[in-house]
Amino acid sequence: VQLQASGGGLVQAGDSLSPSCVASGRTFSTYALGWFRQAPGKERELVAVLSSGGSTYYANPMKGRLTLSRENAKITIYLQMNSLKPEDTAVYYCAAALSGGIPQRITSYSYWGQGTQVTVSS
Repeated sequence: VQLQASGGGLVQAGDSLSPSCVASGRTFSTYALGWFRQAPGKERELVAVLSSGGSTYYANPMKGRLTLSRENAKITIYLQMNSLKPEDTAVYYCAAALSGGIPQRITSYSYWGQGTQVTVSS
């Protein structure tokens, strides 16, 4: 199983970014796909989850500024991030969990991508 995240970058506060994650190597019909982030010196935290059934969960503190979408043919998920703030600066990771629900614990995720850097300047 491989997850490839891309689409990060350097933006200014208030801008938008839409990193993507391409999954390959397995049928993901029974997997939840999640986004996490990790800022320097901080623990990795949950950002959003897309369940295998298409339900979404958005965690604080980015709730209200995110939209998850999925392109099934390519098993690609997109994380639309709006109104970015300097405190959103982090490495963003996509991950997969064998689950029919919306797993929120980091330990539920067995497969991880390499991460993509998002830097928001003030």
